[in-house]
Amino acid sequence: MTLSIPFLPVVLCGGSGTRLWPLSRAGFPKQFLCLTGGESLFQQAVQRLRAMRDDSGCRALPPCVVSNEEHRFLAQEQLREIGLEDASFLLEPAGRNTAPALTLAALFAIEAGHDPVLVVTPADQTIVDEAAFVRAMQAAIREADTGSIVMLGVVPDRPETGYGYIQAGDGGREGIRDVLRFVEKPDAATAWGYLDQGGYYWNAGMFVLKASVWLAALEAFRPDIAQGTATAWADRYRDGAFIRPDKASFIAVPGESIDYAVMEKCPGSGFPIRMVPLAAGWSDLGAWDAVWNALPRDEAGNAHQGDVLATGSRNTLVHAGSRLVALVGVEDLVVVETPDAVLVAGRSHSQAVKHIVDELSLRQREERSLHRKVHRPWGWYDSIDEGGRFKVKRIMVRPKASLSLQMHHHRAEHWIVVKGTAEITRGSETLLLTENQSTYIPLGEVHRLTNPGAIPLEIIEVQSGSYLGEDDIVRFEDTYGRA
Repeated sequence: MTLSIPFLPVVLCGGSGTRLWPLSRAGFPKQFLCLTGGESLFQQAVQRLRAMRDDSGCRALPPCVVSNEEHRFLAQEQLREIGLEDASFLLEPAGRNTAPALTLAALFAIEAGHDPVLVVTPADQTIVDEAAFVRAMQAAIREADTGSIVMLGVVPDRPETGYGYIQAGDGGREGIRDVLRFVEKPDAATAWGYLDQGGYYWNAGMFVLKASVWLAALEAFRPDIAQGTATAWADRYRDGAFIRPDKASFIAVPGESIDYAVMEKCPGSGFPIRMVPLAAGWSDLGAWDAVWNALPRDEAGNAHQGDVLATGSRNTLVHAGSRLVALVGVEDLVVVETPDAVLVAGRSHSQAVKHIVDELSLRQREERSLHRKVHRPWGWYDSIDEGGRFKVKRIMVRPKASLSLQMHHHRAEHWIVVKGTAEITRGSETLLLTENQSTYIPLGEVHRLTNPGAIPLEIIEVQSGSYLGEDDIVRFEDTYGRA
């Protein structure tokens, strides 16, 4: 049975994934990481919905991504990498949880002259059986088109205490079930009871419903969120693919999840709520033990990524990002190596990684939020060495991209081109440098770095001065609106 119903993919792209530190950090959270393949979790989420879009009967609208200001260029670039450049980005001025985020997407859909079915999915989950996912989602879209609120409930394969559950009735047409109630994360004994009894499913945070139905339900149950978000949307402004609701109005909106604001209030109300079972190898990769579960493992139960040597070791997870990691005679360990931090944890204690992140925050350590390699809209930089009055960076600028026109109060910079061609503005002059050529930017000099070529530009930057922080940048012009 083919589908002829228009639907809007809505990808919720917030969150920081602190339990996956040091790979996931506030500046580069888990949804943008490649944890289970060659594409990031965000790219996988969009690609799963594109698979439906490629079905001859599907009529998908260009996707809508709800993100924040900090990650907007990262999300846009990752979609460009998979050949998708027609997405719209709704940028939250501040985190207000998922109910206001979905409301922005519904208002966006209605404003465009549509009342499509919204297919709402987090950006940080993984699915093994994508064909099963598509079948379940198509059934959900058909049901949602009749006016129902539909959820996907994951068929449990173990007594999980880390998820909320949905209790559902017996299956009807296409296996669709009525939602009877929602239950909070249970203790182990209760979780075993749910598994034995049957009829309980993990709440995966995937929702399918028409835009008008969501707005009506939110107005009925949480008019404060509905009206506050509508006020922020009314004063929005657009910057290309980026749409920004009014900051002051949005910050005043109460923060609440989709579940608490609406879904848990629906059973027994006038809003029909249904569930489609999903058996597709789903995981939210909420901690390192979940990543270990999702990855292929050798005969000893080891899941290793990167340059890893192991002997006499069992049931380990190793992610080696920049150097060789060797294991000898250990079991049930997680080892995650990055250029500036290494995590060693017992696999059963993966949830406690968040306490390390909390401690980093208390100590105001940069490793809490930023990697050594920092992504920017024009490319990236990698701080490879630093001392008392110097810092060395490796900088990559994408073809046709440009840094802002800027100056520094406290540092001078030496630039050496190691690959590609650099167009450099330095005061009133413009220089064109190629490989092995260099220049000097004095303290206080207005300057800009541009890549006019067709291949990535790489330079080595040596900074020297009394203060080398990233906040010593005065921008005069910027392609990316940061001036």
